[in-house]
Amino acid sequence: MNSSNLNRRNWIRKTGLGAGAMVLGAQVIPWTAKANPAFGMSPLFKPMLVEDHKVIEKNLADLKARLLANENPYGPSPKAVQALKEAAIKGNRYVYNSSMEFAEMLADKEGVKGSQILISPGSTDILEKFAFATCLKGGNIISADPGYMSIVNTARAIGATWKNVPLKEDYSHDLKAMEAAVDENTRFVYICNPNNPTGTITPIEEIKSFAKRVSKKVPVFIDEAYIELMDGGESAVSLVQEGYDVIICRTYSKIHGMAGLRIGYMVASEDRVEKIMELVRTEMGISVTSLYAAMASTTDEEFLNKTKMLNGEARDYVYNSLKDLGYDPIKSHTSFILYPINIPTKDFAEKMLEMGVGIRVFTINDKPYSRVSMGTMDEVKYFIESLDQITG
Repeated sequence: MNSSNLNRRNWIRKTGLGAGAMVLGAQVIPWTAKANPAFGMSPLFKPMLVEDHKVIEKNLADLKARLLANENPYGPSPKAVQALKEAAIKGNRYVYNSSMEFAEMLADKEGVKGSQILISPGSTDILEKFAFATCLKGGNIISADPGYMSIVNTARAIGATWKNVPLKEDYSHDLKAMEAAVDENTRFVYICNPNNPTGTITPIEEIKSFAKRVSKKVPVFIDEAYIELMDGGESAVSLVQEGYDVIICRTYSKIHGMAGLRIGYMVASEDRVEKIMELVRTEMGISVTSLYAAMASTTDEEFLNKTKMLNGEARDYVYNSLKDLGYDPIKSHTSFILYPINIPTKDFAEKMLEMGVGIRVFTINDKPYSRVSMGTMDEVKYFIESLDQITG
């Protein structure tokens, strides 16, 4: 390691910008929860995480390294592309039969009935529609903070309140505190595992034990968008198989590389599926080409395994390189890494953009952070080179 890297590491530590140095006093909230030494404790309903600066859309086409959206740089699968082309001739027909065929394929994969599968144009669509189906009459929802905010934002927009439970010291969900937060007005508990934006996991056995108890009171929604990128990742779908009021959400935007083709699905009880279908017809937002592409991708194990391997190699390289540069990244199990930075978020994002690198920036408990998505090895190497230049 060169002297400039050593000096940068010392400077970051002296200024208290390493993640482990961010110790804030715990604030009182109406349920049992311990402060995370990295993020401190957030007041009820005031989010720890704020995305206060976004990369301007018009600049994205000029990027040398597009590392801001948790996309798969290797997808879609060649088999998916071929299936999409062949399905284009069916574009004059609605997707009824095609969606039923795909639902049965997914049901066989997940060990449930086809009537327990709800297909949608991306998992965000599922998150938002579930919020509508459960929160139209208000109530509260419970989730981790920092965490993925799509379902939270929708629920709050239609009148629900949010009980945000800080992550634990190891960045896993504080399931004990989340369970204690459940009351007669709670509409559901949301768990993102692995979590976005931290990239961390909560042990599956802990989640299963939690869900078996809590789902007897309120539904437990488990978002598994990144689980297929984990080494040895185990789904909680067995809870649905066993009849618990648990909802599993998956997406084809990550390992399948179909973010722009918009396919996702939900696994839940027939009753949960029917309640959403009473409000909206989710399959009407899906194109027949995307459906056939997803079916082909589901069976392309060679592509999926290769994507997982390449993503892991890029993630290891970025994590180790950040450490070498004196940063304190959070160990990730996903296709992105969150790490504290030493300059204001807006300045950091703009400097990286000038280098042709797109990343995301957040303020978490008033401290600046960046999240970098995994690209090709060439892209992540350029990211590290650029980062070294702007902070050197």
